Amino acid sequence: MVKDFPSSPPVLPTARMQASQVGVVRESMLANPLLIRPVLGKTKSHGLPCPGPDFVYGTVTTIQDGGVSEALSNWRTHAVTTSSSSQSRRPEKDFVAMNREGVKSGLVTAKEHYQYRATQDRRRAAPDRRGSRIPVPSRIPPGTTFGISTRPSTPIHELLEHKYAQLWVEEQQVKEKAREESQLNKPKLGRIPDTRTTLLRKSRPVPETTTLWKLPRFQQIGPALDTFRDPNARKKAFSAHLSDSVARRGQLGQGTYTMG
Repeated sequence: MVKDFPSSPPVLPTARMQASQVGVVRESMLANPLLIRPVLGKTKSHGLPCPGPDFVYGTVTTIQDGGVSEALSNWRTHAVTTSSSSQSRRPEKDFVAMNREGVKSGLVTAKEHYQYRATQDRRRAAPDRRGSRIPVPSRIPPGTTFGISTRPSTPIHELLEHKYAQLWVEEQQVKEKAREESQLNKPKLGRIPDTRTTLLRKSRPVPETTTLWKLPRFQQIGPALDTFRDPNARKKAFSAHLSDSVARRGQLGQGTYTMG
């Protein structure tokens, strides 16, 4: 059964269910989150039972370490086991020897061997560790300092006087001078002979203006009728006729307009 905290008003079981409930509403339905209806202004319940208001969450601390003052005033260290304590330790049972002696005594079943090991106590021989630990010389030379060396500080006066920018400019000038010298020392190719195409490009003939043929007796006589006011008007009229003759029929472009 879900218990609400005293600060919240009691919620009826039917209020947590659907609006239209058919049948008997049991307390076990409150443990099904699919049947619980969310309450306005609260999170949806998952149907899990909650302890009472007097319940304290968390674990009980039983260690009395003295708090911060004890940690600041004392420094506790772990006790290191010495060689004497390790030698006084009782050796392990020798099950191989006890099983062998049990078979020699005629024991076959596991129960008989268990009873035999309970009555007989045979221990393994303690290993001799007096000469096992040999001091190994250290491979690190004495006086070695571990860590990463500190980067030397950047001189601030060189930054203020833009020394690095001047060095960069000087390097670029040296590179540009070396590039120009390499271009000057580069061997030049021989003269390429001219072809017909290159000669035609160099010497373009001036177009010759051809005049209309006239009778010899009329060559020195000017026109008797001039319908244009000035040469500029004549030039504009002929240019307009040339642009309009594209859409007209006939060789002279004076026919009817072509449709499509």
